[in-house]
This record gives sequence, structure tokens and C-alpha cells, in this order.
Amino acid sequence: MTVSRVVNGESNVREATRDAVQKAMRELQFRPNKAARSLAGAQEIRIGLLYNNPSVAYFTALLLGALDGSSRNAAQLVVDKSEVGDAVAATQAVRTLIKGGINGILLTAPLSERSDLIAELKEQEVSIVGMATSSFTGEITCVGIDDFKAGYDLTKYLIGLGHSRIAFISGHPSHSSSRQRRAGFEAAIKEAGAKVEKPRVAQGDYSYRSGMEAAEELLSGKTAPTAIFASNDDMASGAMSVAHRKGLEVPKDLSVVGFDDTIASSLWPALTTIRQPVGEIAATAINLIAQEVRDRRNDRPVEIQNITVPHLLVERESAVPPRKR
Repeated sequence: MTVSRVVNGESNVREATRDAVQKAMRELQFRPNKAARSLAGAQEIRIGLLYNNPSVAYFTALLLGALDGSSRNAAQLVVDKSEVGDAVAATQAVRTLIKGGINGILLTAPLSERSDLIAELKEQEVSIVGMATSSFTGEITCVGIDDFKAGYDLTKYLIGLGHSRIAFISGHPSHSSSRQRRAGFEAAIKEAGAKVEKPRVAQGDYSYRSGMEAAEELLSGKTAPTAIFASNDDMASGAMSVAHRKGLEVPKDLSVVGFDDTIASSLWPALTTIRQPVGEIAATAINLIAQEVRDRRNDRPVEIQNITVPHLLVERESAVPPRKR
């Protein structure tokens, strides 16, 4: 306890003791860990949440889950945002959180795949959990759904309805979830063989506007798709908006499906989608961080895990068999 008082610069330490501790620190080249020393009492847990997903609905679900997990663990939650694609800003945000005294951090993809960020956090003994099982390398604990399987399942569902012209709107290319969902989509298309035409793919970034722009591209061709698979609900909503503006009735003229189940039930028609329990995943991640912090404090071994949470295909009103022409 006396050592920590010296490290923290407290005044209630005898001068001789202070000199002895400081001399030992110099000889050992001791550098205080910023995350460990920031909070008085040493048993409190301070967790950072760094995200860069442009979907407001996704972030809301993420934040609610993280707050629930933090409350259950009597932990403080500090939230910061990093713009997609801005590596420098992400690094600065991590350093700011470290200076603020975090003991652990929840990283969303693609931040959870940045080896430089992970190395910097580990150097400061900050516990890390990533929200993307597809980016698991064994370096940090990850929790999430199987995006490949979910993309495959939703595509198989559309094929099962009888759709042979299925278009795809991908998410931000830097996100592993986007790549895995597309890979699952392509695997199901390939498996279907001659029953399905070569699909058209448009690039999005998980935002509503990018869904609109992608749908404009997909619906402007000579041969329009009978179904659109958007990689999240925000982009699916944008696609439905464009379809309505073009005089297409969803799902009679065009089936649209999404991913996440964040805003899906509030759309018209209600959106068929993959339910990704974002809040549950975030709460689980916070629990894992808190447990790792406690293990470190008690000199217990830390277990690196890759936890897959089940997804669910939710059938609503936006996807039906294609109209016979």
C-alpha cells in the first residue's frame, strides 16, 4: 500500500520511505501501469468501448448490452468512437482510453483485427475482447456469431423460396463480418449451381445511404433481381426505400432481406433478417473482460476464448416467392 501511495504521489508518506521507494523504482526501471493506477481502491473496473460501425441502430443495441454488462460487474464504461478507415484516429482513441485508466477494452471489428492496437493495449496490461469471431487469431478473446453460416443460411432461404436472381449488398470492406457474410452468400450460390444466375454485387458500408446507392445500381440494370440480400438492416431499409420510389412493391415485385434485426420489425413491410443478438454479445464481452481483469489481479491464468453465439433467421413479410413472369 505504501508503494502505491508513492507511485500515485500522495502526501501521507514519510520522507525516508518515499526516498527509498523512489530509489528502488529508478534501479528497477519501474514504469507505473497507467490502467492499473488510475482508480483509487484498486478493485474498481474501468472498461473502454471503442467502435466504428456507422449504423446508429447497431450502436444503440451495442451500447445497451455493454451498459447492462458493466452494471452487472459494477464496472465503469467509457465510450469512444473511431471513424471507419482512420487508423491514426483509432490509435489516438486507444491511447486516450489508456491514459484515462481503463483496465479492459471492448473492440468491434475491424479494430479487433489491428495487431498494433492489440500490442499497445497488452503492453499496458489492458484486458481485450473483440466482437467478431471470424477475426479470432488466438491473441485475444472474441465473441460473436458465425457470419459465414448466417450469410449462407439466409441465401439458402431465398433460394428455397424460388429466387434465381439474387443481388447482394456488401458491408464495409474493412470489416471481417462483411467479408464472411459475402463468402457465405457466394457459397450458397455456388452450391445451387445452374438453378441460380450469377449474382450482382454492390458495395455498401453498413449505412442507410450506402444501401440506397447500392440499390440504385442493382435495380438499374436490364435484368433486375427478384431479391436483394443486404448485409445489415440499415442498408436493407435503404434498398426498400429505393424500390418504393421506383414503383416496385416489396415483397410482391422485389424481396428484400437484411441482417442484425435491429430496426427490422419497425420497417414496412417488416423485414426478414438474421437476428444477431448484439446486446447479448456486448454484455457477454463485458463479462469476459471483467473476469479477465479479476484473474489478472489475483494472479490467475487468463484463458483466451473464441465464443460463438447462435444466430436466428427471422421470417417476416419482406420476402416471398418470386412473381411468375
